[in-house]
Amino acid sequence: MPSLLLYLQTFSFMKLVTVIFLVLFTPLFMQSQTYEVGGFLGMANYIGDVGKTTYIAPKTSVFGGLFKWNRSPRHSFRGTILFGQIEGNDSKSNDARRKERDYKFENRLMELSVGLEYTFWDFSMYSGKPAQTPYLFTGLTYFRYNSLVKRNDDVIIEDGKVGSIAIPMIIGYKATLGTKFVIAAEIGARYTFTDNLDGSNPNKVRENQDSLSFGNINNNDWYVFTGITLSYTFGREPCYCNF
Repeated sequence: MPSLLLYLQTFSFMKLVTVIFLVLFTPLFMQSQTYEVGGFLGMANYIGDVGKTTYIAPKTSVFGGLFKWNRSPRHSFRGTILFGQIEGNDSKSNDARRKERDYKFENRLMELSVGLEYTFWDFSMYSGKPAQTPYLFTGLTYFRYNSLVKRNDDVIIEDGKVGSIAIPMIIGYKATLGTKFVIAAEIGARYTFTDNLDGSNPNKVRENQDSLSFGNINNNDWYVFTGITLSYTFGREPCYCNF
């Protein structure tokens, strides 16, 4: 039975990846527009029931790739796939109660996001002048992570892999590098629909584990990715008149 459940979860995830791929890349083969493909490199931190309570404290590594369809000078459709690690350690918290408790954990994330990037000012690779602008991004994120559980000896361990949904809220600043490259720096918080990135609420993963929950079980966890992107633009100069 566990192997069957794992197969069904994997099959559902592959269907999701296929649908997102078709949504993002089908327009590429249908018409000539401007596209971007590139990479993301940065650091992560988490906000939850273990460790520091600082909202932005980049610490562990994040990397991945991105694809954009620049549909107008003010907005783009964007997809990313990112791999990262988060951790928490009560001994490094400013909260005396957490220090005394002394829990710690590590977790690995793989996220797939699609959504809309909106620029504050017109951003075009074809103006003949360097372009730069702040931007916002939001959409929908599906991510995979390790389910965690606290043992009776207060050690938090892995307990399988699960998936969940998050809402990304990203703010950044980007600029052109010549006529082919775009560089950007961004900070993005993800509000997740789980409270078990840190093992604090395993009853949402398995039954009869209420006694192992700790912290505030009424608040879900967050994680933050901070980093830079470098992308290469290709495709003919777009016509925005039809959108």
